[in-house]
Amino acid sequence: MKFLGIIPARYASTRFPGKPLADIGGKMMIQRVYEQVKPCLDDVWVATDDERIASAVRSFGGQVVMTSHQHKSGTDRCLEAVQIINGDYDVIINIQGDEPFIQSSQVQSLKDCFLKDPTTELATLVKPFTSKDGLEALINPNSPKVVLNLKGEAMYFSRSVIPYLRGVEPEHWLQLKTFYKHIGIYAYRTKTLAEIALLPQSPMELTESLEQLRWLENGFKIKTAVTDIENLAVDTPEDLERIRQYLNEKTV
Repeated sequence: MKFLGIIPARYASTRFPGKPLADIGGKMMIQRVYEQVKPCLDDVWVATDDERIASAVRSFGGQVVMTSHQHKSGTDRCLEAVQIINGDYDVIINIQGDEPFIQSSQVQSLKDCFLKDPTTELATLVKPFTSKDGLEALINPNSPKVVLNLKGEAMYFSRSVIPYLRGVEPEHWLQLKTFYKHIGIYAYRTKTLAEIALLPQSPMELTESLEQLRWLENGFKIKTAVTDIENLAVDTPEDLERIRQYLNEKTV
């Protein structure tokens, strides 16, 4: 089974323009992501609509494909990239370009969803909230939650806390129940990627502003793999400073 990694990367960003090119310890963020995942995949390409990013990727020896600037999601950009690359890949892994310390073990967990179960169509990562995270992190609407069925498949994603513990004060929820945070890295069979990219936006997707709900509403099953690694994403310049501080502490 052949696995292709696609890293969608846009230069334009409301909160952080040029984010993929931000310097982190002497390397561009997009380079760190690329190098973190390359050893565990058959092939890796950056998909972008900006020549500045394309040039930067080429400068460190990475593979890059130019895609349309009209895409509304990373999934759409992934599909165009796959069509241009035109290789015989079985599974496509959509890797977030703003998580410079993604671990190869996380990518392997996604690969195992397909290697161990030939019926898997889609897969994503989840991470248990811990008591250390605290209630504030659990109720944060910017951190989507997911509930799983007994087969490890996603039943629903929400910005609200799910499930709700009736009759229990919120400050005790994390001690009594395992809640899962969604980690936004996806894997799709090549055929499935082509199918979901054609789907129109769905009611619950529009309600929660979560693309993966479109797939569930249309009957697709999403397998999940559990990770205990906390991904460090960069959404704002302030996040970048925290990442730089983390790297400094790690290398001291």
